Amino acid sequence: MRPSSALNRPLTWAALAALAACIWLPGPGLRLVAVGIVAVGLWDAWRQVQRDRQHADLMQQALMLSEEGVQITDAENRILAVNPAFTRITGYDEDEVRGMNAANLAAARHDSAFFQRFWQTLRTKGRWEGEIWNRRKQGDEFPEWLRVKAVTDSRGRISHYVGTFTDISVHKAREQDLRRIGFEDPLTGLPNRRRLHDLMTSRLRHLRAGESLDMAIIDIDGFKSVNDSLGVEQGDRLLARFGQRLAHHVAGGVVGRLGGDEFLVIRTTTFDDHDKWVAGLRQHLGEPFELGSKTLRLGLSIGSCRAPEDGKGSSVLFQRLESALYSAKRHGRNVSQRFRPALDVQDSPQMALVYSLRDALANGEQLELHYQTQHRIMDGAVVGMEALLRWRHPEYGMVSPADFIPLAERHGLMGPLGNWVIDESLAQMARWREMGLPQLPVWINISAIQMFQGELETALSAGLARHGIEPSQLGLELTESVLLDERAGDIVPRLEALRLKGHRIAIDDFGMGYSSLSYLKNLPLDKLKLDRAFIRSLPDDPADAAIVSAVLAMARGLSLDVVAEGVETQGQLEFLQQAGCRLVQGFLYARPGPAEAIEAQWQASVSSSSGLVLRAEPSL
Repeated sequence: MRPSSALNRPLTWAALAALAACIWLPGPGLRLVAVGIVAVGLWDAWRQVQRDRQHADLMQQALMLSEEGVQITDAENRILAVNPAFTRITGYDEDEVRGMNAANLAAARHDSAFFQRFWQTLRTKGRWEGEIWNRRKQGDEFPEWLRVKAVTDSRGRISHYVGTFTDISVHKAREQDLRRIGFEDPLTGLPNRRRLHDLMTSRLRHLRAGESLDMAIIDIDGFKSVNDSLGVEQGDRLLARFGQRLAHHVAGGVVGRLGGDEFLVIRTTTFDDHDKWVAGLRQHLGEPFELGSKTLRLGLSIGSCRAPEDGKGSSVLFQRLESALYSAKRHGRNVSQRFRPALDVQDSPQMALVYSLRDALANGEQLELHYQTQHRIMDGAVVGMEALLRWRHPEYGMVSPADFIPLAERHGLMGPLGNWVIDESLAQMARWREMGLPQLPVWINISAIQMFQGELETALSAGLARHGIEPSQLGLELTESVLLDERAGDIVPRLEALRLKGHRIAIDDFGMGYSSLSYLKNLPLDKLKLDRAFIRSLPDDPADAAIVSAVLAMARGLSLDVVAEGVETQGQLEFLQQAGCRLVQGFLYARPGPAEAIEAQWQASVSSSSGLVLRAEPSL
């Protein structure tokens, strides 16, 4: 409550004037009127005092209920008052901190330069906001988001500081978890490919005279057979134990999982015993593994190299390790192969393709997106497009995705490739918006690696913000194998979060995987894309006709839309329309083509009554 608020009112000033006039006013009548004015003024002042007091009480209650800690200090930064949230966060009662300098609560994580900047900003700008570490009563340190405002008196001098803060420990812990997910393999807890690149670079940078790095990629031969015979759960348990045994054997070295059944091991050494070291790895890992009642001996293909003899950069060394591993597998598996120059590109067409794909990703000039339109059967209108990745190699021409996608997944390029697709598709949508094309949703394919590496949400958010595209305009297609890949963890909450942001979710190639209908029921989905394998023989094949009809009926029951892929004939289209399918995609309407082809069709439709009809579907 401000003391002057009751006096700063016209009736109060009138009452004071009437009180002074009572002395010299002639006649009792006028004096009685003056007394009345005094009474009204006093009543008004009393009422204002009550209102001010009530306002102060309400503000006090608000401070008491606030989840943010509040502290009020004097000009010397001595604490005068705090609220209950302050006590709950720091552990200090008001009586314990009253009169204490607030700086005494700060953790010893900030240097004097930090506090000099803090006070300089506060005194020049009158406020400061940022992250600062404080210490609780129990002694543990915690991060808080602090806002401080300087309060000045009537002369403009600082009389008090009011600070509010929020404990951001949970937020910081989540940030650390996200960083850990980005650098750690979720199954084994070992460093992942991204982290291994960093660790290798660090080890190379800190090599001293006389030291070398021994490196080896170890691949478990025939691991798919283990998964098929024992099940995925036992296969995962075997991978975890394999990683543990390898880590214990290479104490002081670096052990990580590159993905699948491939592991990388690095050691710093002054001994010239590379081949003996690799043989020791093989012998140790060749000991049997016990899985329940089963005893397994594993065959191993090992590709190895040594730095600085075989290379001085992590990217070059990774390429040479992969060349050596590829050579070991080609020679019958369960073989160790050290890199030699003859194993490089000339001896491995596949590795040459991998190197070219890395170059294509680096310069971005050879990769393209082609778009295939999706149509509504009722009127043929285009209601969306699927973005399909293409690689135009300068020497080999157009490389099939069936050739380069598996290589990208095997050699750690699927994450960067997926991020390129996200950014390029959003950039193209922004260009189309500037040209005046209708804003239709574009669907992109999401790989399992993008999901389990944990970077998908970040890439989507950054790309949407950069190009100014709404999430509802970018649909995400996942295959059934992605949905069931345990490396991605519990995928349902992540899909729900993406859907809440506005993205629409579809299962691609539906019917070709192994998902159960009970699992499908619990997924946050908008569409099913019926695989072309079931469309190809329509309407003549009764089995395919029955499957398609059943899927369409099931989708209606689950309130899901269905896009039939691979529609090429009028007969297929008519059957699908009679069966209740609304949306189709296939050569009957359009082949996949570059963005320029979509633009040309749109220009043609503008200049004539016939042509491409672009019409956005409502969000489901």
